[in-house]
Parts: sequence; structure tokens; C-alpha cells
Amino acid sequence: MPAELLTIGQVAARSGVAPSALRYYESLGLIASTRTAGDRRRFRRAVLRRVAVIRAAQRVGLSLEQIGEAFSIVDPEAAPTKEQWGRMSARWRPVIDQRIADLERVREDLTSCIGCGCLSLQTCRLYNPDDVLAADGSGSRRLFPDEPDHQEHPA
Repeated sequence: MPAELLTIGQVAARSGVAPSALRYYESLGLIASTRTAGDRRRFRRAVLRRVAVIRAAQRVGLSLEQIGEAFSIVDPEAAPTKEQWGRMSARWRPVIDQRIADLERVREDLTSCIGCGCLSLQTCRLYNPDDVLAADGSGSRRLFPDEPDHQEHPA
């Protein structure tokens, strides 16, 4: 086996990602491998950087779909170049900024809710008696009133 290729076990050990997750990432086209004559996966070392980017993006709340869209500009067997990384991160910035704003709003709401000392369902602004907000759609309607309804409706 050439030294530049890694087994799935080696990639898992080096990246901290389970082999099953690596196979899933590969099925989504986020990473790529070659196959040996015995049909064993072999990965180029660049996959380690790609997996690190995937994990970092997931950690800040980006979906695998968003990561895949960003990776569409990168050769599946290569790590992003500096220019590609700049384009990817610029694309993610508004999403991450919105996530930060949402988290800050939730933090403030939770702090004020706990800080007020009411702990009362009658005065809590998040209270939803008889699930009356269900008519407005799914999700945390009072925490994120501007969030569109992403609920899929059966055909």
C-alpha cells in the first residue's frame, strides 16, 4: 500500500470520526476514497483536512447539506485551497452570524425567564396553553417568531 493512502481505520483514528460516519460522508460525496483490488477503501491524506472542516462546520450548526453545497467547489479527493476556503467560509458567514444572534436571543430569554423568579406558567411568555400556537406551525414560535415553518406536509 502506498504511504500516501490511509485505511478507513487510520482516518477514523486520526480524525476522531467513526468509520460508519466516514462511510456516510462518502455516500453524501463529502469525502472520496479509492478501492484496492480487495475492495477496501483507501483515502488520500487530504481527507483528514476535509473531515476536520466537516466536523468544525457541524459543530457550529451547519447541516451536512450546507457543507456539501460548499464542498461542491472542491475536488472530492482534495482539501480546500486557501481561495476555496475563503469562498466557503464567506458563504457560511451569514448562516453562522444568524445562529449566533439566535443563540444570544435564547440566552437572554432564558436568563430573564429564570432571573425573574416567576417560574409560573401563567406569566411565562413561553407558555402555550392547550397548544394554541400549533395553528401557526411547528417550532419554537415564541423564541423564534421570524423562523419560517419548515414542517413537511404529507402529499
